[in-house]
Amino acid sequence: MSLVNVCPSRLLHLPKLDSRVPDELLYGRMGYLFALLFVNKQFGEEKIPQSHIQQVCEAVLASGENLAKKRNFTSKSPLMYEWYQEYYVGAAHGLAGIYYYLMQPGLGVSQTKLHSLVKPSVDYVCQLKFPSGNYPPCIEDSRDLLVHWCHGAPGVIYMLLQAYKVFGEQKYLSDALQCAEVIWQWGLMKKGCGLCHGTAGNAYAFLTLYNLTQDVKYLYRACKFADWCLSYGQHGCRTPDTPFSLFEGMAGTIYFLADLLVPTKAKFPAFEL
Repeated sequence: MSLVNVCPSRLLHLPKLDSRVPDELLYGRMGYLFALLFVNKQFGEEKIPQSHIQQVCEAVLASGENLAKKRNFTSKSPLMYEWYQEYYVGAAHGLAGIYYYLMQPGLGVSQTKLHSLVKPSVDYVCQLKFPSGNYPPCIEDSRDLLVHWCHGAPGVIYMLLQAYKVFGEQKYLSDALQCAEVIWQWGLMKKGCGLCHGTAGNAYAFLTLYNLTQDVKYLYRACKFADWCLSYGQHGCRTPDTPFSLFEGMAGTIYFLADLLVPTKAKFPAFEL
């Protein structure tokens, strides 16, 4: 068997329909769905059957509906997800990352479910916004502290922009623009220059917004964040636990700087399709 066929074959046999598997992005079903969609996009053909993708997607929807009913969230949000007994909001482990993917055309979620399940759930996340324009790390967490891709506005902005594309309502774009202002004001990270909770990851939000709006202000802001990253080690930032890794370390920073060479093709790695 050639290497071209090994990867899709192995992906198909991962046990992602097991009820014990979480739904979030980094360790769960949404990350798995990204991998399936990524393979099909890179090959330019249906290496992963659409029926398999939809089966996993339906499992995510069913899981969200079940938890919302079990925890009495249904009147607020028809879908609810948890990670380590917390209702995380951000892109990495929480609602924003899951809803962002459920709105991707490649998953094939029906218009009925998009409007009856996903949209009101997105609107619930929108209601969690702090007066600053930032978002909490978890539901019922009142601390307006974290401005990371994994927790806060830099991750939620992707959900908002995708909702704007899918539903066409100006309120989502307005909230996304407010997220961008939060990132510009607070997004240079003492935690470092990585993707998950660092300056490079925050800068990708500007590139995404630039590619949607063509407003050069956001390209300028991404370049200014890149300038900060180019002074690697000169800002008194912490050393990541895994200093050369994609999500925490130098590999992610280099990936962002390389993406900035052709900003119209920039995609947050292992997240944006």
